[in-house]
Amino acid sequence: MLSTYQFPENFLWGGAIAANQTEGAHLEDGKGLTSVDLLPTGKKRWDVMLGKLDQLTPIEGEFYPSHEAIDFYHRYKEDVTLFAEMGFKSLRVSIAWSRIFPNGDDETPNEAGLAFYDALFGELLKHGIEPVVTIAHFDVPVHLIEKYGSWRSRQLVSFFETYAKTIFERYKDKVTYWMTFNEINMLLHLPYVGAGLVFEEGEDQEQVKYQAAHHQLIASALAVKAAWEINPKFKVGCMLAAGMTYPYTCNPDDIAEAMNVDRESFFFIDVQARGEYPGYAKRFFKEKDLSIVMEPGDEELLREYTVDYIGFSYYASRATSTDPKVLENQTSGNVFGSVSNPYLEKSEWGWTIDPKGFRITANQLYDRYQKPLFVVENGLGAIDEVTEIGEIHDDYRIDYLRQHIEQMGEAIEDGVDIIGYTSWGPIDIVSASTGEMKKRYGYIYVDKDNDGQGTLNRTRKKSFYWYKKVIESNGQDLESL
Repeated sequence: MLSTYQFPENFLWGGAIAANQTEGAHLEDGKGLTSVDLLPTGKKRWDVMLGKLDQLTPIEGEFYPSHEAIDFYHRYKEDVTLFAEMGFKSLRVSIAWSRIFPNGDDETPNEAGLAFYDALFGELLKHGIEPVVTIAHFDVPVHLIEKYGSWRSRQLVSFFETYAKTIFERYKDKVTYWMTFNEINMLLHLPYVGAGLVFEEGEDQEQVKYQAAHHQLIASALAVKAAWEINPKFKVGCMLAAGMTYPYTCNPDDIAEAMNVDRESFFFIDVQARGEYPGYAKRFFKEKDLSIVMEPGDEELLREYTVDYIGFSYYASRATSTDPKVLENQTSGNVFGSVSNPYLEKSEWGWTIDPKGFRITANQLYDRYQKPLFVVENGLGAIDEVTEIGEIHDDYRIDYLRQHIEQMGEAIEDGVDIIGYTSWGPIDIVSASTGEMKKRYGYIYVDKDNDGQGTLNRTRKKSFYWYKKVIESNGQDLESL
């Protein structure tokens, strides 16, 4: 059955990956140690992600999945060929900051790192695939954490600006679409992952997080400024971990609580897209006795250099309540806690499956900002079984994606301007939240397990052929194979 909606001509169908979850080669060709290289699997992972462990060197006996990941650093040509076979129009990737500046504050960049991304972008363009590049995807050089305290320090703004200018100049003829910080609102929930923050005993963590947020927002504005000056054709976006929050009931208290939960994330994009701190944030700072230190000119920078588009991830909606009994029934979803929604199913990892919430979220963002949207992450993490003859029948993934793409089409019919759709994990990669390999998102199976064992061989899943058909029909043919 053909759909009743039309996706725009030149819609950027594709997939999305991150350097730290795919590349491996964690200290190869001059790359420095980065924050994600210190995330082990197992129980200690969450303590590190929350900024509770001050451990800035790998611990002997722990397994760090980013160190090899899926070896994209050496196998990218093979993988790009597979993406091209599916007909990708775009691939969202990130640049590893510590490949370009191993320590973060180096005077000169690492040529070997720059050359790798030259080669990667060249390979993509050879196959007609548009690179969509995230500048910082949960990635801070460890030296900047050790010496400066990471984004709690204003000095990181300058280092980030230098890094951004370096890659803008180098790739100004290869890349058009950029994003500054991946899921910038994650800073509040996983402060080490989002901003490399490690907390000292007794300090005001809220104060540290929001000061770090201000530094990232200024860095983002300076990146927009540099991008426009280096190549006026550049399009620079922000990136939000999105998913609207439903009030559990029509009790006005629940509705107000849902509004406040959403504003916690919208705060970042309000500044990046609208150019100023919103009134509700100022009230929050006042009531929490938080004092955000600003330098002269900061407000002008934020006002003048807003983003060109809104990138966002969507995996699940959320729900909240003011009833303590309701709050006891929690589920998970992309790190954000949520009241379990009785109307919706959940994934194997407890993430709410809500395709219609995707349409609602897209409308919510477009109504709020009136800027083009780019869906840069959406997908289903699931356990895949390989048959005796080496096939992977992931119909559950096809069903999930089909329903979400249908709702994206409905959002476009609603009048929402959407640039493209890069589903998360077109190839199996290391899970950002758990460090697992068994939590698979890809159309391409990678032979590797949670302990790092396997051949790393790539195998096309059933969804590979389905997504190829979706792209060929520009979203018109979503039927299962």
